[in-house]
Amino acid sequence: MTIINEKPKTDLKTSDFFYELPEELIAQHPSEIRDASRLLVLNRESGEIEHKIFSDIIDYLNPGDTLVINDSKVIPARLFGNKLGNKDAVVELLLLRQRELDTWETLVKPGKRARVGSVIEFGDGMLRGEVIEILEEGNRIIKFDYDREKYNNIYDILHQIGIMPLPPYIKEKCKDNSRYQTVYAREEGSAAAPTAGLHFTSELLDRIREKGVAIVPVMLHVGLGTFRPVKVDKIEDHVMHTEFISISEESARIINERKKAGGRLICVGTTSCRTIESAALDDGTVQAISGDTGIFIFPGYKFKAVDALITNFHLPESTLLMLISALYNREGIMKAYKVAVDEKYRFFSFGDAMFIQ
Repeated sequence: MTIINEKPKTDLKTSDFFYELPEELIAQHPSEIRDASRLLVLNRESGEIEHKIFSDIIDYLNPGDTLVINDSKVIPARLFGNKLGNKDAVVELLLLRQRELDTWETLVKPGKRARVGSVIEFGDGMLRGEVIEILEEGNRIIKFDYDREKYNNIYDILHQIGIMPLPPYIKEKCKDNSRYQTVYAREEGSAAAPTAGLHFTSELLDRIREKGVAIVPVMLHVGLGTFRPVKVDKIEDHVMHTEFISISEESARIINERKKAGGRLICVGTTSCRTIESAALDDGTVQAISGDTGIFIFPGYKFKAVDALITNFHLPESTLLMLISALYNREGIMKAYKVAVDEKYRFFSFGDAMFIQ
């Protein structure tokens, strides 16, 4: 099953979501302590903005609320290899999503070295991949092969020769790969971290539970759909790449029971938000689900289940900035972003956080 939402009509253009960001505000490393990053709190009713520390988020959560987290785990998805028989023909590959056992959709650079039938070797032959299909914009379907008596699965190899796929705007090497992983990450499969969750510590999550807030996992394996740039002028012409999502029967039951009792549904990150909205019916009921989503949320979209959102600060003209603008409004979000720039908040994956309530 693949979920593609009916897009709202809009006159908004991609350029309407542009803002100026000084390069020095792009965070190159995580804060020393996860929950010591800054938190901008935006009240949707009043428009009021408050400046807090992330650990203060507990003061904005109420007994009966449900906090939805994405427990997908980032894999060392970046590989460097060479065409079989030609050590000089270097190929960079990013694993985007698993299609079948050992068959993956990938992003290959340079694409000219990855024609159908080409074989790419990684880790001195530890892993080999054959290009079996060409997709658009450098994407390739690759079938991998390895010694199955020596390795249980491809993940065993990735943890030896793969590299954590930090975004291109992070120029510094990550000293501790665990900092590009949430403390609750569980199932491997993401090509990038669901970064809003990076601010939580196990201790903060325990305190939140003790307050009477349920913490419920869902899953979206982050792939190209989340971070693919918008290259069209009219945002409604942008097509999202699909990503795999899953909500268990137990998670759906807890969410629905607590919402029915009057609690708010608060998503940690845009990936959790897109997962919930993909599974929500018009009456706000969230279904258990397992499949693909290509949902694209931008102003004009009517949220079915999500009441509030914890998120990081997003790239200009990105689908993620469009999503949070749909939750509030474009003008209010762009104003809040200007405040964040003026107050020198840290932006993007390793940056500070925002709570839209």
